[in-house]
Amino acid sequence: MTSVRPYTGVLERLKSAGLRPTRQRLALAKLLFEGGDRHVSAEQLHGEAVSDHIRVSLATVYNTLHQFTEAELLREVVVEPGRSYFDTNTTDHHHFFHEDGGELTDIPADALDVAKLPEAPHGTAVKRVDVIIRLKNTSI
Repeated sequence: MTSVRPYTGVLERLKSAGLRPTRQRLALAKLLFEGGDRHVSAEQLHGEAVSDHIRVSLATVYNTLHQFTEAELLREVVVEPGRSYFDTNTTDHHHFFHEDGGELTDIPADALDVAKLPEAPHGTAVKRVDVIIRLKNTSI
């Protein structure tokens, strides 16, 4: 019987992305990636880390999230200036943003048809199209 170490999955994920698996990166990656697809803010992740007795500063959480984004382990979704969520689902998809509750939910890529894009400026190419549909509760 072989036992699986608790950090094996995230350890391999960090290594394959070219990131050194520090203690704090491993702990944050475990919180992020072992619960299925999710959208978290830096503040939410920091709160989860503190609740899990992980000693990490908010600045380190921000730095780690940006490093994971650069390594394409996460997608940053900016819903307004100064307000970002980090998405563990890096496949092609879009989002609903529930303005009243601050919640971000996925829209499958094939559920939205982006029919016409402008021509990209010379020397550039479209990398990805991100659509955020903002929702407001009408039952209040």
